[in-house]
Amino acid sequence: MFESNHARYASYGTVAVLPGEMIDVVWQIIDRDLQGLFPLANLLTFKLHNNQGQTTFEYVQQGDQDVALRADFDTRYAYHPSLPDTVLAYDDGESQIILLPSETAGRD
Repeated sequence: MFESNHARYASYGTVAVLPGEMIDVVWQIIDRDLQGLFPLANLLTFKLHNNQGQTTFEYVQQGDQDVALRADFDTRYAYHPSLPDTVLAYDDGESQIILLPSETAGRD
């Protein structure tokens, strides 16, 4: 999952609310900080937080009963309340996409 040589996209909803540089940060976190260190599911969750005016991405991996893993990744990008609370990264085995939770409604 999440091999960097697969096609990567961002949904229209994500592009509308998250600057391109911050979308790139999600792929960098996956490639540099998560890939090879943790077994990755096909759906990854990142929560965005205000950390003293800067944006922090919190990777959250759910376990059977509770949160199994949390890792914070600070960025140099200013936090703004209009940023989404959560973004997802999905890998279907052929391509990968960053999308908003609201864009997954009704999908299997």
